[in-house]
Amino acid sequence: MLTTVAAFDRIGEENAFAVLARATTLAAQGRDIINLGIGQPDFRTPEHIVEAAVKALKDGQHGYTPSVGIQPLREAVARDLHKRFDVEVDPGLVMIMPGGKVTMYAAILLFGEPGAEILYPDPGFPIYRSMIEYTGATPIPVPIREENGFAFSAEETLALITPKTRLLIINSPANPTGGVTPKAEIDKLVKGLADHPHVALMSDEIYDQFLFDGERHQTLLAYPEIRDRLILLNGWSKTYAMTGWRLGYSIWPQALYDKVRKLSVNAWSCVNAATQYAGIAALEGPQEPVAAMLAEFDKRRRLVVEGLNALPGVTCAKPKGAFYAFPNVSRTGWTSAKALASALLEDAGVATIGGPDFGVHGEGYIRLSYANSAENIARALERMGAFLSERKVA
Repeated sequence: MLTTVAAFDRIGEENAFAVLARATTLAAQGRDIINLGIGQPDFRTPEHIVEAAVKALKDGQHGYTPSVGIQPLREAVARDLHKRFDVEVDPGLVMIMPGGKVTMYAAILLFGEPGAEILYPDPGFPIYRSMIEYTGATPIPVPIREENGFAFSAEETLALITPKTRLLIINSPANPTGGVTPKAEIDKLVKGLADHPHVALMSDEIYDQFLFDGERHQTLLAYPEIRDRLILLNGWSKTYAMTGWRLGYSIWPQALYDKVRKLSVNAWSCVNAATQYAGIAALEGPQEPVAAMLAEFDKRRRLVVEGLNALPGVTCAKPKGAFYAFPNVSRTGWTSAKALASALLEDAGVATIGGPDFGVHGEGYIRLSYANSAENIARALERMGAFLSERKVA
């Protein structure tokens, strides 16, 4: 019998992909499945971005690039952040990654080991906890509560820090809740962290342009007092409908940058060249496709929230960011949100994700992605209403 490293038994996964696989199987069997489970824009990558990649390939950009990314793209990232948030970023601290998850992987590897504690949002992106457990560190959930508008509480977060805490992960706008943490709460957190200089931060800002109702994004880069321990995660996947391109970036403190560069040399070498040139075109080209996509998401957001609140036993707070709704289903009669999500897929043909897939505080909720057409969302809500009206309970 093969003997494997025990750490690999601790790795979890992202159940959205399992739901996608099941939905695909059911569709292949002839079922009409409406997928509100997967978290990716249902828009095409803007044409000028595609053309930039094609041009790069035709121009012969077929080889390795520097492991940290090509200099023009790193400079474009720094310019974009300055333009949008009036923050100064040294291109020499920008690292181009093959997607956002790789930054999570690197950051958690840097700080996670047996005896260490890492704080992460719960409910939150499941890979946070998965990677923390893989390293042998102790995952400490930071409760993300509906009564707080699905924003983290600075006071509650700071109270969880101990001498063993190595890393704090925050995410706003947030997956799976769509919550946006107000600037005042972030100010409190940063002020309180002055008493905990041993704690690094990873700020997952991948949804920083997905904001509604006049909300403005508060980047952690705007706080110079924490820049020497801040890791920023961002990328192109959501904003530019480029999930399959696998292109992300991160900003690192000077003390950590070379450590992650060495990891990149050992693990992924570099991001493919043509995609990096597409990334430049995305940041520096026309932004009208982004604005159009956000306007459409806003229309769908209103549709899905109104529809969910009309379902029996369901309430849904209006999300202020990202493209997810996180309705409360605790009054439907279903004691297991995962069982409800499974039944909605198998019996009603609507793919959603059970809240517990995002953490222990996700029980009583399900996640819906409104990255689908308004027509399909309306059909899905009708099916969910019919299913719940029949009072089926696991």
